Amino acid sequence: MSLRLTIEGAVATLLIDRADKRNAFNMAMWQAAPALLAEAAGNPAVRLLVVRSAASGGAFCAGADIAELLANKDDAVWRAANQAAINRVQYELARLPLPTMAFIEGDCIGGGCGLALACDLRVATGAARFGITPAKLGLGYPLHDVKLLVDLVGPGQAKRILYTGSLLDAEEAVRIGLVEQLADRPDAWIADILAASPHSIRETKGFIRRVLDGQVEDDAATLAAFAAAFEGADFLEGTTAFVEKRKPEFGA
Repeated sequence: MSLRLTIEGAVATLLIDRADKRNAFNMAMWQAAPALLAEAAGNPAVRLLVVRSAASGGAFCAGADIAELLANKDDAVWRAANQAAINRVQYELARLPLPTMAFIEGDCIGGGCGLALACDLRVATGAARFGITPAKLGLGYPLHDVKLLVDLVGPGQAKRILYTGSLLDAEEAVRIGLVEQLADRPDAWIADILAASPHSIRETKGFIRRVLDGQVEDDAATLAAFAAAFEGADFLEGTTAFVEKRKPEFGA
Protein backbone atom coordinates (compact mmCIF):
# COMPACT_ATOMS: atom_id res chain seq x y z
CA MET A 1 0.00 0.00 0.00
CA SER A 2 1.54 3.31 -1.12
CA LEU A 3 -0.61 5.46 1.15
CA ARG A 4 -2.17 4.39 4.43
CA LEU A 5 -3.73 5.77 7.56
CA THR A 6 -2.94 4.67 11.09
CA ILE A 7 -4.72 5.84 14.24
CA GLU A 8 -3.15 5.71 17.67
CA GLY A 9 -5.17 7.37 20.39
CA ALA A 10 -5.96 10.94 19.37
CA VAL A 11 -3.42 11.06 16.53
CA ALA A 12 -4.07 9.90 12.97
CA THR A 13 -1.03 9.53 10.73
CA LEU A 14 -1.15 9.58 6.94
CA LEU A 15 1.87 7.52 5.92
CA ILE A 16 3.46 7.92 2.49
CA ASP A 17 4.86 4.48 1.78
CA ARG A 18 6.57 4.26 -1.60
CA ALA A 19 10.21 4.34 -0.61
CA ASP A 20 11.45 2.73 -3.84
CA LYS A 21 10.17 5.83 -5.71
CA ARG A 22 11.22 8.30 -3.00
CA ASN A 23 7.55 8.52 -2.02
CA ALA A 24 6.58 10.11 -5.34
CA PHE A 25 2.80 10.35 -5.71
CA ASN A 26 1.10 8.62 -8.62
CA MET A 27 -2.52 9.14 -9.58
CA ALA A 28 -3.69 6.12 -7.59
CA MET A 29 -2.29 7.73 -4.44
CA TRP A 30 -3.94 11.07 -5.16
CA GLN A 31 -7.23 9.27 -5.73
CA ALA A 32 -6.90 7.24 -2.52
CA ALA A 33 -6.11 10.20 -0.26
CA PRO A 34 -9.58 11.82 0.11
CA ALA A 35 -11.11 8.69 1.67
CA LEU A 36 -8.23 8.48 4.15
CA LEU A 37 -8.59 12.16 5.06
CA ALA A 38 -12.33 11.67 5.54
CA GLU A 39 -11.67 8.62 7.73
CA ALA A 40 -9.40 10.66 10.00
CA ALA A 41 -11.79 13.61 10.17
CA GLY A 42 -14.77 11.35 10.80
CA ASN A 43 -13.24 9.54 13.76
CA PRO A 44 -14.48 11.29 16.93
CA ALA A 45 -11.40 10.20 18.90
CA VAL A 46 -8.92 11.81 16.48
CA ARG A 47 -7.73 15.33 17.30
CA LEU A 48 -4.70 15.70 15.01
CA LEU A 49 -3.53 14.45 11.61
CA VAL A 50 0.21 14.03 10.95
CA VAL A 51 1.47 13.53 7.38
CA ARG A 52 4.87 11.86 7.10
CA SER A 53 6.96 9.21 5.37
CA ALA A 54 6.40 5.63 6.48
CA ALA A 55 10.16 5.09 6.36
CA SER A 56 11.88 7.00 9.14
CA GLY A 57 14.58 9.25 7.73
CA GLY A 58 13.46 8.79 4.12
CA ALA A 59 12.17 11.32 1.62
CA PHE A 60 8.92 12.98 2.66
CA CYS A 61 7.75 13.05 -0.94
CA ALA A 62 9.73 13.63 -4.13
CA GLY A 63 6.65 15.05 -5.84
CA ALA A 64 4.66 13.69 -8.74
CA ASP A 65 5.61 10.44 -10.44
CA ILE A 66 7.38 11.99 -13.44
CA ALA A 67 7.56 8.69 -15.33
CA GLU A 68 3.77 8.39 -15.06
CA LEU A 69 3.30 11.97 -16.24
CA LEU A 70 5.55 11.37 -19.22
CA ALA A 71 3.81 8.12 -20.12
CA ASN A 72 0.43 9.86 -20.17
CA LYS A 73 1.44 13.22 -21.62
CA ASP A 74 -0.66 12.70 -24.78
CA ASP A 75 -3.75 11.44 -22.94
CA ALA A 76 -5.89 14.51 -22.28
CA VAL A 77 -8.49 12.52 -20.35
CA TRP A 78 -5.85 11.08 -18.01
CA ARG A 79 -4.22 14.47 -17.53
CA ALA A 80 -7.54 16.06 -16.58
CA ALA A 81 -8.32 13.27 -14.12
CA ASN A 82 -4.87 13.55 -12.58
CA GLN A 83 -5.15 17.32 -12.19
CA ALA A 84 -8.59 16.98 -10.62
CA ALA A 85 -7.31 14.35 -8.18
CA ILE A 86 -4.37 16.53 -7.10
CA ASN A 87 -6.52 19.63 -6.73
CA ARG A 88 -9.08 17.75 -4.64
CA VAL A 89 -6.50 16.44 -2.18
CA GLN A 90 -4.84 19.81 -1.76
CA TYR A 91 -8.15 21.60 -1.27
CA GLU A 92 -9.52 19.08 1.21
CA LEU A 93 -6.27 18.78 3.18
CA ALA A 94 -6.00 22.56 3.53
CA ARG A 95 -9.56 22.69 4.84
CA LEU A 96 -9.68 19.54 6.96
CA PRO A 97 -11.48 20.30 10.24
CA LEU A 98 -8.66 18.66 12.18
CA PRO A 99 -5.36 20.44 12.84
CA THR A 100 -2.73 19.00 10.51
CA MET A 101 1.05 18.73 10.69
CA ALA A 102 3.63 17.66 8.13
CA PHE A 103 6.71 16.01 9.63
CA ILE A 104 9.48 16.22 7.03
CA GLU A 105 12.67 14.20 7.37
CA GLY A 106 14.07 14.22 3.84
CA ASP A 107 13.31 15.67 0.42
CA CYS A 108 10.03 17.56 0.11
CA ILE A 109 9.80 18.46 -3.56
CA GLY A 110 7.14 19.62 -6.02
CA GLY A 111 3.80 18.03 -5.22
CA GLY A 112 5.30 16.79 -1.97
CA CYS A 113 5.99 20.38 -0.98
CA GLY A 114 2.39 21.09 -1.93
CA LEU A 115 1.23 18.48 0.58
CA ALA A 116 3.32 20.14 3.28
CA LEU A 117 1.99 23.58 2.32
CA ALA A 118 -1.59 22.32 2.69
CA CYS A 119 -0.93 21.28 6.30
CA ASP A 120 -1.37 23.76 9.13
CA LEU A 121 2.14 23.28 10.50
CA ARG A 122 5.46 21.99 9.21
CA VAL A 123 8.13 20.44 11.44
CA ALA A 124 11.35 19.32 9.74
CA THR A 125 14.59 17.64 10.65
CA GLY A 126 17.91 19.17 9.70
CA ALA A 127 18.19 16.73 6.79
CA ALA A 128 15.06 18.01 5.06
CA ARG A 129 15.26 19.79 1.70
CA PHE A 130 12.52 21.77 -0.01
CA GLY A 131 11.88 22.74 -3.60
CA ILE A 132 9.14 23.35 -6.14
CA THR A 133 10.58 22.42 -9.51
CA PRO A 134 8.04 22.84 -12.37
CA ALA A 135 10.32 25.50 -13.91
CA LYS A 136 12.88 22.74 -14.49
CA LEU A 137 10.28 20.50 -16.14
CA GLY A 138 8.40 22.94 -18.33
CA LEU A 139 5.29 22.65 -16.14
CA GLY A 140 3.12 24.95 -14.07
CA TYR A 141 2.10 24.75 -10.42
CA PRO A 142 -1.57 24.77 -9.36
CA LEU A 143 -2.92 28.22 -8.49
CA HIS A 144 -4.33 26.93 -5.19
CA ASP A 145 -0.88 25.70 -4.15
CA VAL A 146 0.83 28.88 -5.35
CA LYS A 147 -1.49 30.78 -2.99
CA LEU A 148 -0.61 28.44 -0.13
CA LEU A 149 3.06 29.19 -0.79
CA VAL A 150 2.55 32.97 -1.06
CA ASP A 151 0.50 32.94 2.15
CA LEU A 152 3.44 31.34 3.97
CA VAL A 153 6.53 33.05 2.57
CA GLY A 154 5.27 36.13 0.72
CA PRO A 155 5.36 36.87 -3.01
CA GLY A 156 9.08 37.60 -3.26
CA GLN A 157 10.27 34.33 -1.76
CA ALA A 158 7.52 32.46 -3.62
CA LYS A 159 8.81 33.84 -6.91
CA ARG A 160 12.38 32.87 -6.03
CA ILE A 161 11.30 29.31 -5.19
CA LEU A 162 9.12 28.91 -8.28
CA TYR A 163 11.27 30.76 -10.82
CA THR A 164 14.50 28.96 -9.97
CA GLY A 165 13.33 25.52 -8.84
CA SER A 166 16.25 25.59 -6.41
CA LEU A 167 16.41 23.36 -3.34
CA LEU A 168 16.40 24.98 0.09
CA ASP A 169 17.95 23.37 3.14
CA ALA A 170 16.02 23.09 6.38
CA GLU A 171 17.54 26.17 8.01
CA GLU A 172 16.75 28.33 5.01
CA ALA A 173 13.20 26.97 4.97
CA VAL A 174 12.75 28.05 8.59
CA ARG A 175 14.30 31.47 7.93
CA ILE A 176 11.80 32.34 5.20
CA GLY A 177 8.78 30.89 7.00
CA LEU A 178 8.27 27.76 4.90
CA VAL A 179 8.80 25.61 8.02
CA GLU A 180 7.78 26.52 11.56
CA GLN A 181 10.28 24.42 13.53
CA LEU A 182 13.33 22.19 13.23
CA ALA A 183 13.14 19.08 15.41
CA ASP A 184 14.17 15.44 15.23
CA ARG A 185 10.66 14.43 16.29
CA PRO A 186 7.28 16.18 16.24
CA ASP A 187 6.29 14.89 19.68
CA ALA A 188 6.51 18.18 21.60
CA TRP A 189 4.17 20.02 19.26
CA ILE A 190 1.80 17.05 19.13
CA ALA A 191 1.60 17.06 22.93
CA ASP A 192 0.94 20.80 23.02
CA ILE A 193 -1.84 20.56 20.43
CA LEU A 194 -3.49 17.63 22.21
CA ALA A 195 -3.38 19.55 25.50
CA ALA A 196 -5.32 22.47 24.01
CA SER A 197 -9.06 22.81 23.51
CA PRO A 198 -10.14 20.94 20.36
CA HIS A 199 -13.08 23.32 20.05
CA SER A 200 -10.77 26.36 20.12
CA ILE A 201 -8.40 24.84 17.57
CA ARG A 202 -11.23 23.87 15.23
CA GLU A 203 -12.83 27.34 15.35
CA THR A 204 -9.47 29.11 15.07
CA LYS A 205 -8.51 27.04 12.03
CA GLY A 206 -11.80 27.98 10.40
CA PHE A 207 -11.26 31.67 11.13
CA ILE A 208 -7.70 31.59 9.75
CA ARG A 209 -8.95 29.93 6.58
CA ARG A 210 -11.56 32.68 6.19
CA VAL A 211 -8.83 35.32 6.51
CA LEU A 212 -6.60 33.54 4.00
CA ASP A 213 -9.54 33.29 1.60
CA GLY A 214 -10.04 37.05 1.80
CA GLN A 215 -12.49 37.74 4.63
CA VAL A 216 -11.49 40.78 6.70
CA GLU A 217 -14.55 41.47 8.86
CA ASP A 218 -16.85 39.41 11.08
CA ASP A 219 -20.10 38.15 9.64
CA ALA A 220 -23.08 36.52 11.31
CA ALA A 221 -21.42 33.08 11.27
CA THR A 222 -18.15 34.20 12.90
CA LEU A 223 -19.97 36.27 15.52
CA ALA A 224 -22.21 33.32 16.33
CA ALA A 225 -19.23 30.97 16.59
CA PHE A 226 -17.45 33.34 18.98
CA ALA A 227 -20.53 33.69 21.16
CA ALA A 228 -21.31 29.97 21.19
CA ALA A 229 -17.95 29.11 22.77
CA PHE A 230 -19.12 30.55 26.10
CA GLU A 231 -21.79 27.86 26.26
CA GLY A 232 -19.44 24.99 25.42
CA ALA A 233 -17.92 22.28 27.59
CA ASP A 234 -14.38 23.37 26.70
CA PHE A 235 -14.98 26.87 28.04
CA LEU A 236 -16.32 25.49 31.31
CA GLU A 237 -13.38 23.11 31.70
CA GLY A 238 -10.76 25.65 30.67
CA THR A 239 -11.96 28.39 32.97
CA THR A 240 -12.57 26.02 35.87
CA ALA A 241 -9.06 24.61 35.51
CA PHE A 242 -7.64 28.14 35.40
CA VAL A 243 -9.40 29.10 38.65
CA GLU A 244 -8.39 25.84 40.30
CA LYS A 245 -4.78 26.27 39.10
CA ARG A 246 -4.63 22.91 37.31
CA LYS A 247 -4.18 21.74 33.74
CA PRO A 248 -7.45 21.47 31.83
CA GLU A 249 -8.61 18.06 30.62
CA PHE A 250 -10.48 18.59 27.39
CA GLY A 251 -12.51 15.91 25.67
CA ALA A 252 -12.40 15.02 21.99
